[in-house]
Amino acid sequence: MSTVTGRQRAARHAAPAVDLSADAGAVLAQVGHTPLVPLEVLSRGLGSTVFVKLESENPGGSIKDRTALSMVRAAERSGQLQPGGTIVESTSGNTGIGLALIGALTGHPVVVVTGDSISSEKLELLHRYGARVVFTDWTAPSDSPANARAVAARITAETPGAWRPLQFDNPANPQAHYEGTAPEIWEQTAGRVTHFVAGVGTGGTITGNGRYLKEKSAGHVEVIGADPYGSVYSGGHPGQILVDGVGNSWPKPDWPKVFDRSLLDRFLRIPNDEVYTTVHRLLNEEGLSLGPSSGLTVAAALRVARAAPHGSVVVAIAPDTGSNYLSKAFNPEWLADNHIRLAADFAED
Repeated sequence: MSTVTGRQRAARHAAPAVDLSADAGAVLAQVGHTPLVPLEVLSRGLGSTVFVKLESENPGGSIKDRTALSMVRAAERSGQLQPGGTIVESTSGNTGIGLALIGALTGHPVVVVTGDSISSEKLELLHRYGARVVFTDWTAPSDSPANARAVAARITAETPGAWRPLQFDNPANPQAHYEGTAPEIWEQTAGRVTHFVAGVGTGGTITGNGRYLKEKSAGHVEVIGADPYGSVYSGGHPGQILVDGVGNSWPKPDWPKVFDRSLLDRFLRIPNDEVYTTVHRLLNEEGLSLGPSSGLTVAAALRVARAAPHGSVVVAIAPDTGSNYLSKAFNPEWLADNHIRLAADFAED
């Protein structure tokens, strides 16, 4: 079952692009400073505390607001992005939403290159923020002209004054977390964090946070990458990845340049059933509506907490909101079509 129909691809939304420029300062100030909340039910009896960093509280609904703002501001400072210049990026959704929001706030048109597996909710947000959406084959190999990065490069070359953030290679990506997310975590845990868990897509989140937390703790914080099935980051065979925004099926020479693998102590590979069951448990038991990548990191964090020394403090990144996945993670038909089986208690949600 495709989550984006041909009609959706071709549709011209009647709603005009939003004009947020008048409120830019106030909205931009809300990027970051997200809450850190303990899991009171899911971590019960584990002997360690599991905290979730709720990046869904960013204005655009995900951690990628931080990344987008950091990359755009760095490009403006360097002169790579001129006033009114067009931003073009290939993304599975959240970075595009973040760029579309930041673009609307800072006066830059945005073109997003994505695949047809994007959720209808994310697609609607991209249009509402005024982005132009271009669809391509998200599974195309890195040397194919249909590859999302190749399509984004072509559009950039054809658009006068356009700039490509290149989130996979842009040092401003991990810097957003080194300067923002990680210091927040350190302060919010009063320096007691012992384990940090994040998914790996571009690698910016785990690299920026991991570097800061390792430095601040003199190497004592353990950094764990949560990886879905189908991803090669954790050593598996490439395959279909059913968790948006994380994992990688490309050969190692094509891995993101911003990803510093040396900062990770280990990977945990989480099955899809466990990922999506955790998404439903977060909603039903903790009252947290979070996306599949959050289910991935929380499932990994719970595994870490079970084996960690008593009294450990485990922090998991929850990248985005569950509202963007009503047609997928919370849709029984989509789950069945993708052979995902929830634990019995949640099969009828």
